[in-house]
Amino acid sequence: MWQLRELGFSAREVERRTGNGRLHRIERGVYAVGRPELTRRGRWMAAVLGAGPRAALSHSSAAALWELAPEQANWVEVSVPSTSGRRRPGIRIHRRPHLPKSDLTTRDGIPVTTPVRTLIDIARRLDPPRLERAVNEADRLDLIDPEALFETLDDHTGQPGVGSLRTLLGERTFRLTDSELERRFLRIVADARVPTPVTGMRLNGFKVDFYWPHLALVVETDGLRYHRTPAQQARDRLRDQAHTAAGMTPLRFTHAQVRFEARHVRETLLAVVRRLEGAPGGADFDDPRRPDASKLAGR
Repeated sequence: MWQLRELGFSAREVERRTGNGRLHRIERGVYAVGRPELTRRGRWMAAVLGAGPRAALSHSSAAALWELAPEQANWVEVSVPSTSGRRRPGIRIHRRPHLPKSDLTTRDGIPVTTPVRTLIDIARRLDPPRLERAVNEADRLDLIDPEALFETLDDHTGQPGVGSLRTLLGERTFRLTDSELERRFLRIVADARVPTPVTGMRLNGFKVDFYWPHLALVVETDGLRYHRTPAQQARDRLRDQAHTAAGMTPLRFTHAQVRFEARHVRETLLAVVRRLEGAPGGADFDDPRRPDASKLAGR
């Protein structure tokens, strides 16, 4: 109703349009234009409008609008920036007087909590696999960057849901420095009893993470996001193609694999090394003529 008043409609004009079928009353103060049937988004918008001019879709309803997770209940969830407000059929009101404006935005014209705020709100309701899927979807849709989300949680310490997100993201959004990554990966190399690679060498116009000259094997480690951006993926392909065109074998692991899946990395690396060792011209580990990679690296 407040929107109609802002447009200059008087109560009598609203009543007349309701009578002739141009407006259809959904609930007190909320009207549909043209027809009474509401789409899902129409139902969400009606709930927000019915809760007041500063209300916003939130929790599982916001997650559904952002396409992060299915709506979990038969009611629409709305947050309002006050401690008062009457109950409405089919609407679950969350009274949040301290919800900052920075946690609110709009999508498809519907006031809604931001993706970060929405993930925090639903985190404590979801088991770890479903929460991971929601975060993964937010990343895939470029709504959030897990690294930035992890850092943002410090601004919400103590709020429900933050602990669950911090536990999940702590295992996946981390930054290994070059030296930390090198130490971890070289430990895997040593466990696999594979010769030490050259590190930080430039090949085919790119700086590579790890290189075995005698095998023409290049190992790269990807960035930290679940899904790298199209630009990053394109550059990764160019790197791999340049190495392949030069007769090399590119192999790629993620930071998470190096940190949390050392066995998989070790077994994959060893399988590739053994294959290359057996290829024509490949060097045998026990062959005294095999170049010492550590010497090539100037160690």
